[in-house]
Amino acid sequence: MGAETSPFDSIRFVPLSYDQKDSRNSALNLILTLRPEWRETKDTIEFVRFTDGITNTLLKAINKLPGLSEADLDRESVLLRAYGKGTDVLIDREKESLSHSLLARHDLAPPLLARFENGLLYKFIPGSVCSPADLRRAEVWRGVAQRLGEWHATLPISSISTTCPTPSQISTSTDNKRASLVAMSQLTPSKPIPNVWTIMQKWILALPTGTNSEIERKKLIQRELEWLVKLLGDTPGVGGSSPFIFAHCDLLSGNVIIEPTPSSASVSRRSSQSGGSDEEPEAAANVSFIDYEYTSPAPASFDIANHFAEWGGFDCDFTVLPTRTTRRQFLHEYLRSYNLHLHRTYKESELDELYDQVDRFRGVPGFYWGIWALIQAQISLIDFDYASYAETRLGEYWAWKRELSGEREKAGDQIPIREARWAEE
Repeated sequence: MGAETSPFDSIRFVPLSYDQKDSRNSALNLILTLRPEWRETKDTIEFVRFTDGITNTLLKAINKLPGLSEADLDRESVLLRAYGKGTDVLIDREKESLSHSLLARHDLAPPLLARFENGLLYKFIPGSVCSPADLRRAEVWRGVAQRLGEWHATLPISSISTTCPTPSQISTSTDNKRASLVAMSQLTPSKPIPNVWTIMQKWILALPTGTNSEIERKKLIQRELEWLVKLLGDTPGVGGSSPFIFAHCDLLSGNVIIEPTPSSASVSRRSSQSGGSDEEPEAAANVSFIDYEYTSPAPASFDIANHFAEWGGFDCDFTVLPTRTTRRQFLHEYLRSYNLHLHRTYKESELDELYDQVDRFRGVPGFYWGIWALIQAQISLIDFDYASYAETRLGEYWAWKRELSGEREKAGDQIPIREARWAEE
């Protein structure tokens, strides 16, 4: 009997690569391999480049056949996403493909058409990509809250995680991989891996150590991760459910798509969530989430706090983060959706508990993306100042920690802008 095919191996594989230096030809070869029926009309194939991300190349392939409407063209269009140089140290590409496949089966992602040597091909989702300002519009954040509640309630983590082994159970061909697995198993024993904590552990192991200052910084960040896990690692799940949910972990504006036509589904969904009360449903955009590179088991509080941090965009404009009132309203929408999809009754006590958890997690996204940016500063060829971004994001973490301990107030220092905004009503 042959070996059982893994879900990853069952995804169609195209043995070609995308080459940034020969963009059109390499992209065209990939598209024509996927869509051989386009060969006779290849002169009408156009590529539109999207530039919202800062790690990948994203191209939309459109075959502009005569007589087709824009809607028809979009339905047949294909997205080509090629990975950034060196990003395998940050991202588990097999896990990403499995996440995409799972989401597609739940109608929460476009169908995954194929994977290739350095990327993925998938169906195009019509709609408009959000800007950071869009995330702050009430109808958009209500839509995001509803969709996130659905993700967290319905998606199993089993397809992207395994039972944590003990160090003695780990055997692998490379010392580096074994060291990484041992470190992860020791960090969150008995919890599924990978998870958001063990992913940070993997990244810390990949930090540069070329100078004494880099060595000391790596040791410091390692100590902070271990402290964070002790502080937050046993945070209970929403309403007493599993501590880890299937988290997107990268809900920045460019990964939120506003679908082109209003959907009555969101309004009817809200009506049923209101439990039959006379409450008038608020308007909510119908949104989809894209790009599943960082999907991982994580506390719901992390996924939500991370999304809130993205309201300020890559510029990290702390003055526009959600205030206390807006965060509670968002969590109210989230919990109504979450409980609806689990066929449970929404309890007001869950809101207070989740609000406090998200508040405690508000410094963790800065720590997470700060480590990420330190690695990107070493490997990326993209024209983005990752080093400065790392300092800004890690600064969020240090400011939160000083606030949590009372050190900032004791020292008589002025409250940082981000912390001040977070405390606003």
